[in-house]
Amino acid sequence: MSAKPRVKVPKKAAKGDIIQIKTLISHKMETGTRKDKNGNVIPRNIINKFVCSFNGTEILSAELFPSVAANPYFAFSARATESGTFEFAWSDDDGKTVTATEKITVS
Repeated sequence: MSAKPRVKVPKKAAKGDIIQIKTLISHKMETGTRKDKNGNVIPRNIINKFVCSFNGTEILSAELFPSVAANPYFAFSARATESGTFEFAWSDDDGKTVTATEKITVS
C-alpha cells in the first residue's frame, strides 16, 4: 500500500468544542473473489484495520471487511479537551501500514 492518506482536522478549537475529523485513503480493496484475465483469483488485499489515537490514547478503532468500498472514508467527531496530536493508521492484508498525524491547538 503506497497510498497517501488525506486527513482533515481543525487546526484550532476551543476547549470543550465538538470537532469533526475526516479521513480518506486510496486503496483498491481487492475482495479476493475477482479473477484476472487468465481466470486466476486475485488475492484478497483490503484495509482491514483503521485506528485513530490522540496523544497516544486510542479514540477510535474499526475492523474492515471485503464489503467496504474502495478508498475508505471515515468521518467522526471528538471533543477537544487539550492540545495535541491525532495519529491515524490504516493496515492492510499484506501487512503494510500507512500512518498520518495532525496537530490541534485547544485554548
